[in-house]
Amino acid sequence: MKTSVLTMKSVPKEDRPRERLLKHGASHLSNQEILSILIGSGTKQDSVNVLSNRILMHFEGMKLLRDATIEELIAIKGIGTAKGLIILAAIELGKRLNAYKPDGPYVIRSPEDGANYVMEEMRYLSQEHFVVLFLNTKNQIIHYQTVFIGSLNASIVHPREVFKEAVKRSAASLIVAHNHPSGVRLQGVSI
Repeated sequence: MKTSVLTMKSVPKEDRPRERLLKHGASHLSNQEILSILIGSGTKQDSVNVLSNRILMHFEGMKLLRDATIEELIAIKGIGTAKGLIILAAIELGKRLNAYKPDGPYVIRSPEDGANYVMEEMRYLSQEHFVVLFLNTKNQIIHYQTVFIGSLNASIVHPREVFKEAVKRSAASLIVAHNHPSGVRLQGVSI
């Protein structure tokens, strides 16, 4: 008995991910539809929708996909090196867009400004990081540095490490922050 694979051509045009993207925009697409667009095509055995669903199931939705490796991706039936690399490139692009900071001085006016500056970079770290933002007299960030990387739930920092860099940079003030990989804090970073 011959089984047939449901291809994109058999899906009504208005229900295809690319057409839905054009008509409604990316924010109206499901994670599966976005992955389908990225990987482009299925295999002889499985449609692109089946492959994208398989990826999401493997990584518990989007939860673990952020830290996927090429080895994990190509271990999924139907995902070869090319498709795996496209997914990894898209993940990295998303990380870079989230971490993007505009050129020019970033001014700290509130604790939220400081948290926003470090949040995307620190949000998903699996170890505790202790970072310092060094500011000039106009509260502009002149330097950002990770001073210490600790364990899952501890970060021990000596003040001399913080102040040595502050003196070296002629900082007028500084902000220290650390993340909570255990998820104890609501936003993931304490200032």
